[in-house]
Amino acid sequence: MASMAAILSKTPFLSQPLTKPSPISDLPFAAVSFPSKSLRRRNGSIRAGLIAPDGGKLVELIVEEPKRREKKHEAAELPRVELTTIDLQWMHVLSEGWASPLGGFMRESEFLQTLHFNSLRLDDGSVVNMSVPIVLAIDDEQKARIGESKRVALFDSDGNPVAILSDIEIYKHPKEERIARTWGTTAPGLPYVDEAITNAGNWLIGGDLEVLEPVKYNDGLDRFRLSPAELRKELEKRNADAVFAFQLRNPVHNGHALLMTDTRRRLLEMGYKNPILLLHPLGGFTKADDVPLDWRMKQHEKVLEDGVLDPETTVVSIFPSPMHYAGPTEVQWHAKARINAGANFYIVGRDPAGMGHPVEKRDLYDADHGKKVLSMAPGLERLNILPFRVAAYDKTQGKMAFFDPSRPQDFLFISGTKMRTLAKNNENPPDGFMCPGGWKVLVDYYESLTPAGNGRLPEVVPV
Repeated sequence: MASMAAILSKTPFLSQPLTKPSPISDLPFAAVSFPSKSLRRRNGSIRAGLIAPDGGKLVELIVEEPKRREKKHEAAELPRVELTTIDLQWMHVLSEGWASPLGGFMRESEFLQTLHFNSLRLDDGSVVNMSVPIVLAIDDEQKARIGESKRVALFDSDGNPVAILSDIEIYKHPKEERIARTWGTTAPGLPYVDEAITNAGNWLIGGDLEVLEPVKYNDGLDRFRLSPAELRKELEKRNADAVFAFQLRNPVHNGHALLMTDTRRRLLEMGYKNPILLLHPLGGFTKADDVPLDWRMKQHEKVLEDGVLDPETTVVSIFPSPMHYAGPTEVQWHAKARINAGANFYIVGRDPAGMGHPVEKRDLYDADHGKKVLSMAPGLERLNILPFRVAAYDKTQGKMAFFDPSRPQDFLFISGTKMRTLAKNNENPPDGFMCPGGWKVLVDYYESLTPAGNGRLPEVVPV
């Protein structure tokens, strides 16, 4: 069985930002358009391909190789803004075109449209979905240093220049309004708010972004971080006539696999010849009790090696976005970004992007609202939403199966909390819940958190 590394390839690709119309000859990047091919023939048979990116053009904001040295020299002379880890993750998202047609950190008009309409209106009058603000906060001291400059350089925590932001606009950071509109609550304890907003500066700075070189993490996982353009190339190489995306931030169990394989079966029955699964784990910020990315990727690899999912019809890649846990608001972002990667079908389940209420003992969002919102969201009309049926452990068959309400006594629901508790206690779930190799990775992760005999934490096994 092929490993994940063997089924992925990376090819550089640059495309044109859409923030300001310019004569083609004046553009610093190459403009590439993608015709939408998700159509039905007149005779009723399916003719499908990769969906066009939002705005018709994929935006990639990475400076071309010959200009990088010059841009780094320019950055050294500009006022500096130091980025946090989450800022860098958003810069990565922008640089590769996941937020197309956005061409940089949001200016105030884009921020307000996102906050109040969950969408952006383009110059031609069309609307694209954008439900979470992609913004950069600065404090009073940084604002004073910038002064009247129209450009700033963005630096990482090690003092390296990573990007230039041009034609900047600085405006107030309405934290309470941002939190209330994004999460529907201002209750304390929201993980992303605590990490990225509460102590952030009182100003936001937006502008046109130029990223000085492709973002690399050097963590052994960069080979899985395919940009939208690279994913499109891989999907076209596989002759995909439909692409169905599955977002996840947890280990894959056999219930997930059932949903994904059943989706492919349904697409084949609809007339598609080669539907490809985009298994797309989230790779940015997650809350402290989520399984870390490196362990999740090892677990996903075992799922493929054990044949639970077919490597020939599955592309595994890391989605670089941070996680908000903002429920129906955030799931729109997750779906919109997959359009830009070429997906025309999106699988959505119970309480997508949700979490428990940080204060009260209940879920923060209604479990069905995410899929309902996706079916109505502005700018997502081109995306086919696939709500999935509930899967649970069928005790009569000894495997994960779709829940049959006529015999509820035969089904066992194993929540994420229960799964983590079993793994922490080195207990096995029922046979057929998760492939043995994948379960062992999960057990090994929790064992790595237990102090060894010498009182020190054991070293994490590299991916």
